[in-house]
Amino acid sequence: MTAVLDDTPETTTAPDDTVRFASWPARAAALLLDVLPGVAVVATMALLAYTTPVGGWLWWVFMAVLAVAVLATLVNRWLLPSVVGATMGRSVMGIRVTTSDGDPAGSPRLIGRDVAHLLDTAALFVGWLWPLGDKRHRTFADLLLRTEVRVVDGTESNGRDVRRVAGAVLLAAAVLCAAGGGLGYLQVYRQDRAVEQARTQIAEQGPRIVEQLLSYGSQSVVGDFARAQSLATDAYRTQLVAQQQAVQKAGVTDNEYWAVSSAVLSVTPDRAAMLLALQGQRGSDPAKLKFITATVRADFEKHDGRWQVGVLTVLKKPLTGQSAASAPQAPAPPPPAPAPPKGQGR
Repeated sequence: MTAVLDDTPETTTAPDDTVRFASWPARAAALLLDVLPGVAVVATMALLAYTTPVGGWLWWVFMAVLAVAVLATLVNRWLLPSVVGATMGRSVMGIRVTTSDGDPAGSPRLIGRDVAHLLDTAALFVGWLWPLGDKRHRTFADLLLRTEVRVVDGTESNGRDVRRVAGAVLLAAAVLCAAGGGLGYLQVYRQDRAVEQARTQIAEQGPRIVEQLLSYGSQSVVGDFARAQSLATDAYRTQLVAQQQAVQKAGVTDNEYWAVSSAVLSVTPDRAAMLLALQGQRGSDPAKLKFITATVRADFEKHDGRWQVGVLTVLKKPLTGQSAASAPQAPAPPPPAPAPPKGQGR
């Protein structure tokens, strides 16, 4: 009897020992190459944007670079493997993410796998270390999504090209972080200088502005009120005009204030707050002058390079003292003692 053999080849599945699974150090290195440049740029730009005034051109530059870094990282992790076979980091390390059957993992599976890495992290990072004991070197995310990370063979020229790209990406990330840090430093330095300049200006000009705002004379009231209005912001000028009109209706008398002490409460390049203790005198007749004391808080705003009063809050209402005529006089000095007679006192 003659045995007849089937010439049709049988399809067999390669045993597990013929598949080379990526080692834990290779996977960790690939992940760092994929994520670290983007994370560094995002963290740097977020910190710089936080220390920069919102809405300024520099803030928008930082936010735009941050958005580009996030987008580039996501494209590298989720879209690039479907186009060239692997992410930048995995290409450098010569590894690929595949299904358990060895087929390439598509973008939806890669997205789900990255989301599932939250499980690796939530389990006190045990999932990230699970490949050290698993024979297929799988994390919890791999087990959940039925994926594996395998070693693939590539030509030496392709390896050199990928390494050049990776080097260029790392260099670009470093340059962006350094440039952003330089811009941020200049911004902070300029901000500090502007604040210090504003503090010096308001410490010198603030008391004089409040004095001119509150002082007026019966003979020069029109000019004094016009000057006071120029020292107020548009928002506060309406209230100031109403107060001036009330003074004119009641009868104008000389009113003079001067600041005896002041303290800057807060300051920015275009806003400041100051606490002032004021003394003054009221009246036109020197014999009937009334002495005044008051405590006010002045909020200043800077417009077109000039400091103006935005809000004036009276913390301690003016107290009127005695007139000059009725004020107690200082006691007269005692008369000199009489001279002793001649011949005595020796």
